[in-house]
Amino acid sequence: MRHRLFPRAHPGKLPGKLPGELPGGGDWGEPIEVDRGQAYRGPWRMNESEFHFVDDPTVARGEDGTIAVAWADQKAQDIRFQRYSAAGEPQLDEPTNVSRSGDVFSWLPRMIISGDDDTEVFVLWQEIVFSGGSHGGEIYFARSSDGGETFSEPINLSNTEAGAGKGRMSRHAWHNGSLDIARAEDGTLYAAWTEYEGNLRFSRSMDDGESFTAPHHLAGDERRQPARGPTLAVAPEGDIYLAWTHGEDAQADIHLAKSSDEGESFGRPRTVAAGPGHADGPNLAVDAEGTLHLAWAESANGHGRGNTYHIRYARRSHNADDFEQARVISRGEDEGVESVSFPSLDVDGDSGIYLLWEFFPEAAGRSRGLGFTHSDDGGDSFHEPSTVAGTVDRQLGFNGSQQGLLMSKLAVDDAGRIAVVNSTFNRGQSSHIWLLLAEVE
Repeated sequence: MRHRLFPRAHPGKLPGKLPGELPGGGDWGEPIEVDRGQAYRGPWRMNESEFHFVDDPTVARGEDGTIAVAWADQKAQDIRFQRYSAAGEPQLDEPTNVSRSGDVFSWLPRMIISGDDDTEVFVLWQEIVFSGGSHGGEIYFARSSDGGETFSEPINLSNTEAGAGKGRMSRHAWHNGSLDIARAEDGTLYAAWTEYEGNLRFSRSMDDGESFTAPHHLAGDERRQPARGPTLAVAPEGDIYLAWTHGEDAQADIHLAKSSDEGESFGRPRTVAAGPGHADGPNLAVDAEGTLHLAWAESANGHGRGNTYHIRYARRSHNADDFEQARVISRGEDEGVESVSFPSLDVDGDSGIYLLWEFFPEAAGRSRGLGFTHSDDGGDSFHEPSTVAGTVDRQLGFNGSQQGLLMSKLAVDDAGRIAVVNSTFNRGQSSHIWLLLAEVE
């Protein structure tokens, strides 16, 4: 059954905000309201908690320009889905309920949209199932063949007592949403996630999501190096790339593994841009030429909340042995904030590389606003970073993302049309899911 939790008007525009310019030319349109909710968060009582807000948005773009948005409706404890035209017009009368598990929290989805007329939708998310371990978490998947009007019965990919979907920073601090999904041109689906206990798992589907292989352990362990923040990308020729970082290590680096046999096996992990700082939140993309692009956040003064991060970028040409020297794309002090972190990365069908990240006005505080830049020349150079118009408004509160900031908020189609999602939470007032569209000139 589809329903809204809170009566509201049709999707509207953010009042008092004017479109803003993109670096290099072009404008952000006015933010589109995808959903709204209350803004109450009670004490944690597992799945009996009173969380009355909307949060955790993710976005994907199809080949025909269709925009897919999924998010968490915390009061209903379900994942919602809405489809938009390239111009930002909603295509479904009501959001679709993807997870349909109203007695269990469903958090932090990832999504792919593809197929003729953008009718195939694949959603991966974290279900807070308590199966007997120390932490609740299972990885669930559902698919749609009718553009998101209906979804298949969700299937559990992890089936574990471990806390699947958690990316541990320390014994007492972690981010949920430590998972990712990717699809090869032949339709093979790949999923990866980490557990609170530290393991990095990988699974694949050779039948368009009808079934998945048993999870395979690739890296990480509980005692020494718990894996965190996996990111997947598939090259045009079919090679699969998987990157991650580690928790409980103030000098953690980004690790990268490659599979050339459709995920049957992975080569020995390699360290990317090793340094003395803490590397976190990696994000991978592969362009049409097979160049691998990687963005991440790095801190020189420790790891976790309260430390100052900046955004770094590196690339590796097709068949090259090593990445080029990493570059700093954004520092917080250059943008009037203490820290910037948790990047999202995507590429278009030509030579455009696009980067989005979270602003932290105070390093130990909540994120407020999003930063953005892009490259017109395949990553040779990037435009000066700017703020995404409509994402900084104190009346709307902070960026939401209360279950963790390991998210995917950016999607770009082959034509270079940009879609960004964000959530906002103003305690006691309202919570929102926003969609922002732009196109570089």
